[in-house]
Amino acid sequence: MWKYKTPGIPDEDFERTDEVPITKEEVRVVQIAKGRLRPGFTVYDIGCGSGSISVEAALQVESSGIVYSIDVDPKAIELTKKNLEKFGVSNVSVILGNAKEKLSELPQADTIFVGGTGGDTRDIVEICQDKLKLGGRIVIGIILIETLFSVLESIKKLKFTSVDITQITISKSRKTSTGTMMLARNPVTVISATKT
Repeated sequence: MWKYKTPGIPDEDFERTDEVPITKEEVRVVQIAKGRLRPGFTVYDIGCGSGSISVEAALQVESSGIVYSIDVDPKAIELTKKNLEKFGVSNVSVILGNAKEKLSELPQADTIFVGGTGGDTRDIVEICQDKLKLGGRIVIGIILIETLFSVLESIKKLKFTSVDITQITISKSRKTSTGTMMLARNPVTVISATKT
């Protein structure tokens, strides 16, 4: 369905529900870029939600790579599976459960994306440090200030390098009866770093 090599599948192309979050298109593009993916990589998408990161990452790592999509919410898992099917993606393993428990069962990763974790982001980042290969990348999408502070402390303590903090503030156009207006979306902070 997505015939391009570049990431950036429009949000409206994904199956969506109000109960399950989606990483918005522009934020997703930045996160995928910060993950520095290539064919053959092993990737985790923790807190996969609608599966938008999983779909985009799977397309980047191609059939020689694999993505492990993890979420504790059965509705998110169901929606991720629908989107994988919709985009014809077959190199993704979808896992229902708590990431803190499930990560130990997975092979070492080249790139780890951490999204909605229900307040466990700091703990998950610390677990991921052991699951990430040397030279591997971690990319964390954050919307809460408190989470940002705790994750930065962990990243520093764990001695990650090439730490990059990018805040993304997007406005999208919407037609009105008299013209076009810009509507702001919530800012998202993306932390990316390398394990050395």
